[in-house]
Amino acid sequence: MIISFDLDETLFVNPEKVSTEKPLKFPFNKIYRDRLRKGTVELLTWINKSDIKLWIYTTSYRSERYIRNIFRRYGIKIDYIINGKRHAEEVQGSKKEIMPSKYPAKYHIDLHVDDEISVYQNGIAYGFRVYLLKENDTEWGDDLKTEISRIRNNEVI
Repeated sequence: MIISFDLDETLFVNPEKVSTEKPLKFPFNKIYRDRLRKGTVELLTWINKSDIKLWIYTTSYRSERYIRNIFRRYGIKIDYIINGKRHAEEVQGSKKEIMPSKYPAKYHIDLHVDDEISVYQNGIAYGFRVYLLKENDTEWGDDLKTEISRIRNNEVI
């Protein structure tokens, strides 16, 4: 099973609006300024231990190195990263038709987690699963575990 997460406003959040994990200790808090949504470390650690491939799928142009390293500092292993550059090359490419901002079906991703309603709507239109994360959803980790279990057991909602 592969699960992917968006970064901005999904895992990386504004601490003035959303509860966050504790910041990294100095000097890493100066290098990696992005703040993780509260519950991210527990959920992604659980995913790492559950024989699930953990991917990041973001439209941001952050480097793969930056993304891998910030999560590594929290003890989380990222299996694969699709950033804005990779998406532009591999999904949009030279197609004349404008492709969706994210297209998890191309990569055989079983579930994508995002905060954008447009990504959710594209999931319906293009046939991929999206868990739509709301800004202040405090139960998101448990809800995602339930959704992952449903998918693994081929249950219909």
